[in-house]
Amino acid sequence: MDTITHSVDICVVGGGMAGITAALSAARHGARVLLMHERPVLGGNASSECRIHICGADIHNYKKHMRETGILEELRLENLRRNPNKNFSVWDTILYEKVRFEPNVTLLLNCSCLEVEMDGARISSVTGWQQTTQQYHQVAATIFADCSGDAILAPLSGADFRVGREARAEYGESIAPEEADACTMGMTCLFQAREYATPQPFTAPAWAEHFPTCAELPYGANGHKNWWTMGYWWIELGGVNDSIADTERLRDELLGLTLGVWDHIKNHCPECSERAANWALDWLQFLPAKRESRRYIGDHVLNQGDVTEGGNFPDLVAYGGWSMDDHHPTGFRAVGLGHPATIFHHVPPRYGIPYRSLYSRNIENLMFAGRDASCSHAAMSSTRVMGTGCSMGQAVGVAAALAVQQGITPRAVGTQIATVQQQLIADDCYLPGLLRERSALTLQAQLTATQGDPEPVRDGVNRQVGEDPHCWVAQLGDTLTYTFAAQYVSEAVLILDSAMAGNIAMSWHQRDDQMTQIPPPMPKCFRLEVDRGNGWELLHHATENYQRHIRIPIEESVQGVRYTLEETWGAAESRVYAFYLEECNP
Repeated sequence: MDTITHSVDICVVGGGMAGITAALSAARHGARVLLMHERPVLGGNASSECRIHICGADIHNYKKHMRETGILEELRLENLRRNPNKNFSVWDTILYEKVRFEPNVTLLLNCSCLEVEMDGARISSVTGWQQTTQQYHQVAATIFADCSGDAILAPLSGADFRVGREARAEYGESIAPEEADACTMGMTCLFQAREYATPQPFTAPAWAEHFPTCAELPYGANGHKNWWTMGYWWIELGGVNDSIADTERLRDELLGLTLGVWDHIKNHCPECSERAANWALDWLQFLPAKRESRRYIGDHVLNQGDVTEGGNFPDLVAYGGWSMDDHHPTGFRAVGLGHPATIFHHVPPRYGIPYRSLYSRNIENLMFAGRDASCSHAAMSSTRVMGTGCSMGQAVGVAAALAVQQGITPRAVGTQIATVQQQLIADDCYLPGLLRERSALTLQAQLTATQGDPEPVRDGVNRQVGEDPHCWVAQLGDTLTYTFAAQYVSEAVLILDSAMAGNIAMSWHQRDDQMTQIPPPMPKCFRLEVDRGNGWELLHHATENYQRHIRIPIEESVQGVRYTLEETWGAAESRVYAFYLEECNP
């Protein structure tokens, strides 16, 4: 068979949400990136193959202003513009487009990583088999980032990893078991149903499980009354099995459970059957959505105490806020054993994730993000959600690009962590407790507005935190103006209003508060003008804007820069969270 060879700066293995953000982030900072993904579509659990909603620190908008921004926000806003019907296949195309047409990214779909070549404690190349072309692809790179979820590079490279639950005493974790074991959280198969105008009978296949009473299902009579458009997370198995080697057998069992639950709803549930008469299955999930398997061991293992104490690390590069959502290993079968299907353990409004949890402790050029990051089982029950994975992935991309540029290892990047942190904030990532560094021009120029106090737009905080909005509120026609002695300005940066108190996460499984259009307060039309010494002149006129993070090149000597809001997507006013001027000399 043919072998195609590639030589790049960074190879990302796994094209789920963490891998997408890692690849895009590294490429946008000048690295040559190859993304190898074993499936035909990107997104992992968030793709049309699994259709899992992207959870994050905001907990489905329960924690206002806490959702992840950066690349994930960019993708979600693009989805609102082009996918008002919440179609996961359209979402697939958006992810594909962003990666496939990003300069510096080579995309290999349907390519499964199966071999690693080592050079001492470094990975020199990985090889994947692309089933569609029946070719091998060998990828040599300086840095490898494993975002595969299953940590495929761990057994292939000899990287240290862990499977299962730590003993309570190992990290002093009160929610851990007394003794360590190999148990994990399981995997789920969902279904999607729709309502028709006429009755839709359902006959379960002979291999489906049979549930004649509600008592045989998790949560009894209350757990299956609703959410027929997306199924149930608690149709879950695998935690007491090998969550990798047993996946095919577990898939078969999960399909039997899923069809059995639908059969119960349609034909046996006294409270549901009549209401479900016109409902029929529209889709079944054949690729189980996995929660946990291997976890790498980095220079730091994030644990329960780190999470509950807020994760105030000096090398903080990402954050989480989802509860420690620990699913019982027996999953669906827990109902017969007297165990709750899951226990939600409280976490603070947000907690930091350190850079030291995103690279291997024993393989010099291996990084990772997502559910295979360096966390204990307890901490991973929170960090595993995809929004948090995106936060980690973007951090890995920035750090990996810096490592390549400077010819240093991922561990050595830790000595320049402030550079990584500032780049992430400049890319519209939120790092709790850290301020964006602002140019002397931004801080010293005269800043005025047609109404209100404009100072928050240069305070270095790019979102509302607690009760402090950290913004200037504009009405249509309002202007925000910097004036200063003439000097070279490289660009203007705006952080605009994407309704951070609203819910833009796409889901068929949550309450019906999701936006399906561009957020009304988002500026649709705005002007950016400059004063070259002869009065205000138009530099940039946006007429169909829908993004929050805007960078506008100026690249000349001016003595003033002015922003004017002309039109929103429907709201009477719009927040400006940040307005920065960069002054790099030519």
